[in-house]
Amino acid sequence: MYCVAGVVAQDGWAVNYNSKSVCTLKGSALSMECTYTPPSNHSVQKAFWTKELVTSGSEPPDLSDDPEYRGRVQYLGDEHRDCSLRFKNVTETDQSKYYFIFITNQPGGKYQGAGGVDLSVTDLQVEVPERVIAGDNVTLTCKTTCSLTVRPTFTWYRNGSSLSSSTDQLHLQPVSSDNKDRYHCAVLGQNSPEVTLNVRYGPKNISVSISPSGKIVEGSSVTLTCSSDANPPVQNYTWLKGTSLVAEGETYTMKNISSVDSGEYKCRSSNEHGQKLSEALTLNVLHPPKSVSVSISPSGEIVEGSSVNLTCSSDGNPPVEYNWFKGTSIVGKGETYTMKNISSVDSGQYKCRSSNEHGEKLSEALNLNVLYPPKNISVSISPSGEIMEGSSLNLTCSSDANPPVQNYTWFKGASLVAEGETYTMKNISSVDSGQYKCRSSNEHGEKVSEALTLNVLYPPKNISVSVSPYGEIMEGRSVTLTCSSDANPPVEYNWIKGTSSVGKGETYTMKNISSVDRGEYNCRSSNKHGEKLSEALTLNVLYLQVEVPERVIEGDEVTLTCKTTCSLTVTPTFTWYRNGSSLSSSTDQLHLHSVSSDNKDRYNCAVLGQNSPEVTLNVRYGPKSVSVSISPSGEIVEGRSVTLTCSSDANPPVQNYTWFKGASSVGKGETYTMNNISSVDSGEYKCRSSNEHGQKLSEALTLNVLYPPKNISVSVSPSGKIVEGSSVTLTCSSDSVSPVEYHWFKGTSSVAKGETYTMKKISSVNRGEYKCRSSNKHGEKLSEALTLNVLYPPRNVRATSIRAPDSKSETLTCSSDANPPVQNYNWFKEGGSSPVGSGHSYMALQSGSYYCVAQNEHGSQKSAAVTVKVNPNNILVVVTGVVVGLGVVVAGAVFFYCRHVRKSKQQHLARVGDLDY
Repeated sequence: MYCVAGVVAQDGWAVNYNSKSVCTLKGSALSMECTYTPPSNHSVQKAFWTKELVTSGSEPPDLSDDPEYRGRVQYLGDEHRDCSLRFKNVTETDQSKYYFIFITNQPGGKYQGAGGVDLSVTDLQVEVPERVIAGDNVTLTCKTTCSLTVRPTFTWYRNGSSLSSSTDQLHLQPVSSDNKDRYHCAVLGQNSPEVTLNVRYGPKNISVSISPSGKIVEGSSVTLTCSSDANPPVQNYTWLKGTSLVAEGETYTMKNISSVDSGEYKCRSSNEHGQKLSEALTLNVLHPPKSVSVSISPSGEIVEGSSVNLTCSSDGNPPVEYNWFKGTSIVGKGETYTMKNISSVDSGQYKCRSSNEHGEKLSEALNLNVLYPPKNISVSISPSGEIMEGSSLNLTCSSDANPPVQNYTWFKGASLVAEGETYTMKNISSVDSGQYKCRSSNEHGEKVSEALTLNVLYPPKNISVSVSPYGEIMEGRSVTLTCSSDANPPVEYNWIKGTSSVGKGETYTMKNISSVDRGEYNCRSSNKHGEKLSEALTLNVLYLQVEVPERVIEGDEVTLTCKTTCSLTVTPTFTWYRNGSSLSSSTDQLHLHSVSSDNKDRYNCAVLGQNSPEVTLNVRYGPKSVSVSISPSGEIVEGRSVTLTCSSDANPPVQNYTWFKGASSVGKGETYTMNNISSVDSGEYKCRSSNEHGQKLSEALTLNVLYPPKNISVSVSPSGKIVEGSSVTLTCSSDSVSPVEYHWFKGTSSVAKGETYTMKKISSVNRGEYKCRSSNKHGEKLSEALTLNVLYPPRNVRATSIRAPDSKSETLTCSSDANPPVQNYNWFKEGGSSPVGSGHSYMALQSGSYYCVAQNEHGSQKSAAVTVKVNPNNILVVVTGVVVGLGVVVAGAVFFYCRHVRKSKQQHLARVGDLDY
């Protein structure tokens, strides 16, 4: 049982608290001073302080043993009289009543001082006036929530630096709106929180911003925003353009802005303490040109040779550029376009294009009409072409003039023949031939055309024939026939004996005339407009002639006979000549034995000093010397045209040509043309020529048709599966008669040249489509693609762990690169030699490090290990997986149920379903 004592108990117990209440600063130290008196026959065995006023028999807790006070309280008293307690680093939770207790060595000797000490803990704080206006004198007061037990000394700080004031008040005079200083006070080494002054002031630092920034183009939207420094914040914003109120509010938005919105804008901001106007913001609205117009100087008529200025004006921001157009052609730049010494070619429509970076506009057309005297005068004739006698024609005069020509005058030579734009001549004759000119004039001058020559054409007329010398014509003499006629254009002369043409030209001379020359001769005079035949002129010649059999065939016996045109009165002696040499025969006949086709000899006879004309034998024979030529010569390329020509010596000339390719007849005629020739036309060609006396075959001509590669194919060796590390050769073949070059491509990239392309120690990067390009000088062709599929064992094998968001298990997944795809996945736990699972995915039920081994028919590879931590809480996990390999798909699902029993510390695993991968 505790005895609660006051200052003095009746039985001699006493506890005296020097102060019933104590006020101190949070974080400071203090002492609670106390004295006590035990009874004289008692010895104090324990003295301590507590927060509990105890009336029961249980012992209250010692403050020094309380964890919240341990190290912060110290009992300073003794076992006789002093019971003071020392506090350090006082906190707000220390605010309470504290009691002193002492216990003696006698039964019932437990005593607690009544009333205790009431401890109050206070903060320092700086009191600031509720309303501070810029320019005011302000007093700050350092306050506590209770009266400190000791009289304090105050220290003031501004921005961490101490001030001279040492009282509980700090006087500031006057305060500025820029006052952002931090103030606090300190007492007994304890600091108050810092405060700043909320100084109220009217608007200042007012500014205007524009959004979007940059150039402002007509039609866009612009927002002006006003900002200013004020306390309290600005209450009213007013917008002015010049001196006019245009809007209110912190922002002023102008939608679909136009050039009329350009100008200076200001913002006026105000609060209860005043107002201020911003600096002006200049709004420059950019817009494309408009109101484009063109003027001309000087005005009035424009005469060729004068100067003219065209001036363009328009409204645009930024300033515009000017371009001048005549029709659709650009002719100048600049505000003014000057044409000096203007000419008729400058007539036309002119426009000015005004443009800046925001657009352009074209002016209305200005029509420029340049006046000038006639020029470019010309004369035309209709109908055009040749002018025939008896036809009608029109001469038309045309000229370029402005205003148009008023007078046309026609001249032949120097003589005036007509007036008017057109001069018509009907039933024209040769006397109308000559030079014609046209003179055209207007009010600005005149000009004469170049001369037009009129040439009237007509067929021959007035044709006549004469002979020189005139009289009896003896064989061996010379005779000249002359023809004359009138015609335009000049004529051609042809001489005709009977129905045969015998000569050309104005004169026809026969030297050493013979009997064969006797007969009727006509002259035919002709030009392209007609012809005319002269009257016949009869020529009678006295002569000798050698008579030859009508038909001579190679190998025949032939007799030549010497005849005269009349019977001689005496018996003549005949002399025969071959190629000018006399022969032994002296009769009127010459006998030739077995004549040859090569007989080209000339024969004649002579009687009484007169020689007959020479004759040659027309020996008939079958074809010989048959040959074939080709055109064009040189290389023969597929697709072109080729002509074979057959020639041979035969009399009469060959009547039939037959063409053979090998033993097959392919055509007839002297020429055989093959259009769009192809390789199938290559081969040996012969020509067989024949006439009535026989036939003969030519030597063979070999035709070699060149063509670009075709039938291109690619093969691979060895065939079958291609495994990484082996050697593969691709071979290209094509049909071509010209040497070819081979290029190999993988995709679109060139990889090799030559008929074969060998890849030693092939790898997966060599997989893909390969093509071969075969080319010669006549073209090229690309093969079909050959796909190379390189097989290789697994690599880049990687195991990954995935934990489902709502699951405490981990699923392992194995991935790899392989061809063919991996057939088997096996899972191992490090340290073990046997697989713990198979398949693409595996659910780990135990913590540890796992790795997978991927395998196909070409090998296997092991992944790096993955560490798994499995939480043994209750889990229901479903794992599904799909593995694709060698064209087989196998799907499986594994279901596990795991229960953790806490009380027994045991785990039970029940497999409710199992289907291996």
